Amino acid sequence: MEKITKIDQLQKRAEEIRYDIVSMIAETGSGHPGGSLSGVDIGTVLFFNEMNYDPHNPTREERDRFILSKGHAAPLLYALLAHASYFERSELKTLRKYKSRLQGHPASLMLPGVEVSTGSLGQGLSISCGIALSGKMDKKNYRVYTLLGDGELDEGQVWEAAMFASHKKLDNLCAIVDRNRLQIDGDTEKVMALEPLKAKWDAFGWHTILIDGHNISDILDAFEEFHSVKNKPTVILAKTVKGKGVSFMENIAGWHGKAPDREQTEQALKEIKARMDA
Repeated sequence: MEKITKIDQLQKRAEEIRYDIVSMIAETGSGHPGGSLSGVDIGTVLFFNEMNYDPHNPTREERDRFILSKGHAAPLLYALLAHASYFERSELKTLRKYKSRLQGHPASLMLPGVEVSTGSLGQGLSISCGIALSGKMDKKNYRVYTLLGDGELDEGQVWEAAMFASHKKLDNLCAIVDRNRLQIDGDTEKVMALEPLKAKWDAFGWHTILIDGHNISDILDAFEEFHSVKNKPTVILAKTVKGKGVSFMENIAGWHGKAPDREQTEQALKEIKARMDA
């Protein structure tokens, strides 16, 4: 995959991803727009600038691995994979439909580019630790990237994995927390307070980076910093907005897992298209 290096081109690709996310969820009348939209800019930089992979040889041993730990944000992953040429974009319309390869949560045995099946929250970081450790043991150069939801950090397994990764000095592992501060039940700090979040990851022995998760330059710099870290894993705490890019969805917990109706879809796509054409 040829890398996109210009920030404005990455921003345009991010809007194209947003357009497809809204379109496919509206088409099927089901899905999770809020957390899919908040992770778009991070995912765009990962797939179109940062990661090493070949869509024509999706199991190539030296490829970088991406694990979507917050598997309910599957529309984000599917849009990224389609734009990365793993399959035709027209297939996005089959999201959650009968016999579709695009299940409600990613299924690794059905779709190329999906490294592992995810959806049970809290498991992605543990899986990523295993893959990263395997790479170390086999003396491979690939990196492992894991996108977690902030509400997902309520799961104790995340912190067991965080402790393991630090103990094993997995400097080929980068976790990204989509810190939009909202989960299905509302404000993360009211459901199960996470702050001081940076101090927690620091205490578990990780190299911690704080960024604006919608600023392409910040995201690029964070991954560059990750490359320089030795003997410890890296976590990027990305401040994001749930539903980013659709005005009536932004910062509304109710859009965690609800599809827009026809009128709302038209408004959302109009907003995104205006930015694409700007």
